[in-house]
Amino acid sequence: MSSSVAANLSPEHRKNLALETLAEKTPISNISDREKVSRKFLYKQKQKAETALDQAFSPDNEASDVLFYLPVTKAWLIQLVLGLVLICHSSYRGVIQLLAALFDTPISLGTVHNLLVTAASQAAQINSSQDLSAIRVGLLDEIFQGNRSVLTGVDAVSTYCYLLAEADHRDEDTWGIHLLDAKAQGFAPDYTIADGAAGLRAGQQVALGDTPCHGDVFHIQHQCETLANLLGRLAKGAATRRQRLEQRMTKARLKGQGNTLSSKLAKARMAETHAVKLAKDVKTLVGWLERDILALAGLCFEARCELFNFIVSELKHREYLDSARIRPVRIALERQRDNLLGFAKVLDNKLEEIARRFQVPDYQVRAICLLQRKPKTSQAYWSSRDQLNRQLAWKFHAVLGAIVNAMDETHRCSSLVENLNGRLRNYFFLRRNLGQGYLELLRFFLNHRVFMRSDRPERVGKSPMELLTGKPHPHWLELLGFELFRRPSVSA
Repeated sequence: MSSSVAANLSPEHRKNLALETLAEKTPISNISDREKVSRKFLYKQKQKAETALDQAFSPDNEASDVLFYLPVTKAWLIQLVLGLVLICHSSYRGVIQLLAALFDTPISLGTVHNLLVTAASQAAQINSSQDLSAIRVGLLDEIFQGNRSVLTGVDAVSTYCYLLAEADHRDEDTWGIHLLDAKAQGFAPDYTIADGAAGLRAGQQVALGDTPCHGDVFHIQHQCETLANLLGRLAKGAATRRQRLEQRMTKARLKGQGNTLSSKLAKARMAETHAVKLAKDVKTLVGWLERDILALAGLCFEARCELFNFIVSELKHREYLDSARIRPVRIALERQRDNLLGFAKVLDNKLEEIARRFQVPDYQVRAICLLQRKPKTSQAYWSSRDQLNRQLAWKFHAVLGAIVNAMDETHRCSSLVENLNGRLRNYFFLRRNLGQGYLELLRFFLNHRVFMRSDRPERVGKSPMELLTGKPHPHWLELLGFELFRRPSVSA
């Protein structure tokens, strides 16, 4: 009787009985009498429920569940090798170990190398076919790997790397040849930005003619800050020496021997006075240079030149106090003035165009530009902004937006090359010898890989190539001729 009843129970009823027995609120015997089933049957349902719960909450079971199946082909393994090297910065031997450990697949060092060489050849063809006419501001610099130099060029807007070449020399001919190759691809910027390297500038003049080469503000600011910090440390050292002599003098006076140190102490005090004054003067001059002359929001080009000459003159007047340290900085400033202030001419032209377009006085446009130097959380900023708003009325917000855009598009330094250098070093340390093919592959990869994050929101989710051309492109592996693996949808 009980077996026939149990056989006719629905799955839902059996589940409810299993849950009731697991709850242990009602004795098994009572459930058996009520449902007209045996206790053996109820214990069996309870055991099934416990087994199901153990399986559902077992971590080992979750880890062993098959999420999806991957068709591992030779083409897919090649993509894996490229991804390990370029995305994960893996060494060749790291690739060999991973394939052996996780895929039980042997691969030789030479095979890994040959796969990279083949991909580099394809990447070089893609690099050489790219139209570079959209680059308006080119950033040029030289980076180093051991005793080898790498000539680098980056677009200031899109961060697209249009030049990455290993070179034995950094002279006029070497730079000129590489820039002529870029020119053949349409490279014709409005101006470039570079440091004071003579070979670079001479090579650009040969290749690009009268295209201006502005000075890189970052390098000269770093040089000036280094001088100011060094003089500050020397002043602290002079103060420490004076303090020690004073302590020795106190002890000597107790013994009646103060006269033996009086001359040394007098000289130490004088040296400290001169060192402290020199350090303060140079720090003040460097501060003026950074905030009032080389800052983006500032005076017109002519006024900046006058202030720049004043800074150089003041450094020259103090040069005799520490010629070995001050003279190189002063000469660098003196020789690079017009190049370093090249951005000011560009900004002046843009501000003049804004004044004509909106038909507002030049001094008001300049005032809005100078307003950007003040922190937006300060009362001075909002007080000046309200005054300009009343003067310009309905034109204010349009003029303000145009000026902010003009300033954002005016570049002063080649720091993007330094950023590229930092990313490249993660690859350079893996190879003793770079080789032009390896550099072409790195250039291709970095230009076609999307930014996962950036300080500029407009760059996120886009690659330098897409930012340069304004057009989307396939994944970099697809550009190399591979078909990306796509997981099947859940509905399928």
